[in-house]
Amino acid sequence: KAVALRDAGMWNSVMQALPSYLDGDGLAKYFPTCIRGSDVLTAYILAIAHEAEWTIPDGPKNKMLNALKRFVEGSLIVNSSLPTADVSIRKITAIEALSRYGIAAPKMMDSIDIDPNIWPTSAVIDWYMVLKRVNGITDSKKLLEETDQILRSRLNFQGTRMGFSTEQMDWLWWLMVSVDQNAVKMVFPILDNSEWKEDVPRVVRGALQRLRKGHWDLTTANAWGVLAMEKFAKQFEKDPVTGATYSRLGAAWSKLEWKDTPKGQDALLAWPKGRDELIVTHKGGGKPWLIVQSLAAIPLKKPFSSGYKVKKSWAPLTQKVAGKWSVGDTARITLEIEAQMDMTWVVVNDPIPAGVSILGTGLGRDSSISTQGEKKTGRVWPAFEERSFEAFRAYYEFAPKGNWTVEYTVRFNNSGTFILPTTRVEALYAPEQMGEIPNNNVGIRQ
Repeated sequence: KAVALRDAGMWNSVMQALPSYLDGDGLAKYFPTCIRGSDVLTAYILAIAHEAEWTIPDGPKNKMLNALKRFVEGSLIVNSSLPTADVSIRKITAIEALSRYGIAAPKMMDSIDIDPNIWPTSAVIDWYMVLKRVNGITDSKKLLEETDQILRSRLNFQGTRMGFSTEQMDWLWWLMVSVDQNAVKMVFPILDNSEWKEDVPRVVRGALQRLRKGHWDLTTANAWGVLAMEKFAKQFEKDPVTGATYSRLGAAWSKLEWKDTPKGQDALLAWPKGRDELIVTHKGGGKPWLIVQSLAAIPLKKPFSSGYKVKKSWAPLTQKVAGKWSVGDTARITLEIEAQMDMTWVVVNDPIPAGVSILGTGLGRDSSISTQGEKKTGRVWPAFEERSFEAFRAYYEFAPKGNWTVEYTVRFNNSGTFILPTTRVEALYAPEQMGEIPNNNVGIRQ
């Protein structure tokens, strides 16, 4: 809390009480009355203090560093909070903390099975920092390149949103690790890496978009997040933005005065009649960020996926003529959705023909029997379902990475041929995260 709030007074108060939180070996305890300390907590305190550039009194600090060193070397045995094979992950975390104080040595790696491909992302990030700080590790350059590629392969960019392909295995609550924490800690190793220069803004924006109600999921994630944003701002946003920014596309143009709109603004420029260039010029101080999106009303001819995949199927419940829809028939519509990352507030919008009504609304002539058997699978539950005369819509407050299905039942009331717009799944507050499929025309016989 002290780090997240940047409250030096609170930090000093905690440091005064720190000796009472150390066990006989020098490991930090969660409560003074605990018998044994935690290597995970000890490594965290040392690492966060170093990153925040705040001091720990020499006495407790030296005891904690010595305890972590003994833990890594094997002379101090510390059992995990869970009966699981996490010792390599915990030792990498400890070595990363020791490397910040110049104590980590190459021989410490001898007690660890180095296999970052199967490690959770938190351990891969720690290993990356160890390779950058500790001199003398055999084939360190090659290992650094391999680790760099592992991190890149796990990042999932969709528009301005960032996630990890390994999110399901990255939630290690007993080690004080979450996916949000991985996202913000990802900023540190890449800030001074020229190979990542173009991706740094996307990583930072991706980390910020993981905020829910103004904070990340863990207290530790908030502490790391504040420090990551501070470090990013010092490197990329040292000078305040002043003056004006001009945008031009063909005959259309826009001007943004930063003194009037210090938080920036959107500018919608109409498409030019022919091929042209978008020209953006800033006249003033600082370096403002620019996000470019293209919007065009183009008919969708095949499925499109940018974060979500959608599959739709119709199954007859009652059908007068096999293989053809007639007035009075009923059908079950199934939507199969695949999400590539966790996301808050996701909506599924599936249009229905004008001659069709969705059952299950509770209105007159509705059939509760026909809706029996509608299935919902996956780790999602709608916050609200809308069964209107034009579409079926389901709103999800949180939709995790993975697959889920939703079903609803319709009855055909009018004959004719009906043209449908696309079926779409979209993250409401990150609209570039979406999936869309075209719908065939629906013919209904009398």
